[in-house]
Amino acid sequence: MDLDLRKLRYFVAVADRLHFGRAAEDLHIAQPVLSRQIRALEQDLGASLFTRDSHGVELTDAGRQLLDDAGPLLASVRAVRRRVSVAGRGSQRLVIGFRTGIPVIPAARAFEARNPDVVVDVQRMEWDDQALMLLDGRVDVGYVRLPIDETGLRLTPLYAEPLMVALPGDHRLAGKEEVSEADLDGEPVVWHADPRTQPTRRPHPDSGLRARGVEEKLEHVAAGRGISFVGRSETVFYSRPDISYVPIPELTPEQVCLAVAESRTSRVVDDFFAAALETAEITAECGNYEMWQPRIQGPAKS
Repeated sequence: MDLDLRKLRYFVAVADRLHFGRAAEDLHIAQPVLSRQIRALEQDLGASLFTRDSHGVELTDAGRQLLDDAGPLLASVRAVRRRVSVAGRGSQRLVIGFRTGIPVIPAARAFEARNPDVVVDVQRMEWDDQALMLLDGRVDVGYVRLPIDETGLRLTPLYAEPLMVALPGDHRLAGKEEVSEADLDGEPVVWHADPRTQPTRRPHPDSGLRARGVEEKLEHVAAGRGISFVGRSETVFYSRPDISYVPIPELTPEQVCLAVAESRTSRVVDDFFAAALETAEITAECGNYEMWQPRIQGPAKS
């Protein structure tokens, strides 16, 4: 039995909403049709996906498992469509995703020298969309910062980057040579959207503001609403007089990896991996980063 992708999309819509009526509206289909499709999917899989009672709709254990697996699968289908569409236009294009502060050009130039017929494009990613952009094909290869949801991805370590604390320009610790985590006790913090990805548990991540991207985070810091944490390369990219960046050696360095969807296999991708690994040491030396040990030899295997 092959998994019906249409039914799977219907399932995800209900799982996201936990409401058949609203999911049907989102899908522009009648609710009875949606209910029949979900029952058919449950019969196909031999498992109940939802519990339905007077209190509402909830996922079963099987439903939660399917929801975990459905995201990468549907994203992979969208990626295939994008790549086929590009190939149908008779062009070769490689989109490289990157996080702020990570140099992409050295690897891109090395790749282009060996692949002059391939157009290389770049696109910035944020914390909360770097995995999805790789899985759904908006980005072919990505320079990512850990932690990241690795489901459906292959990761190759490149280097580690020291972390800095971002402080308002008039903060009592601004201008210090370095600070400790204890120095920051009691400080309000501007976190990334997911507190589980934070580099420290002091102060506790359940308090403070949330910010999606680096710019938004630094605007809060500059306004005196809290402190935050950034990689050292980001401090160069976002140098500004109303923010002071101070080293915090106690924190584990931020890990930078090259990532690609597990389903993405091609000579072009392998060539870029090779170029990225060849230029990783140059990139790390320019930023005074710490190289991973041991070094990875060669591109990730397809």
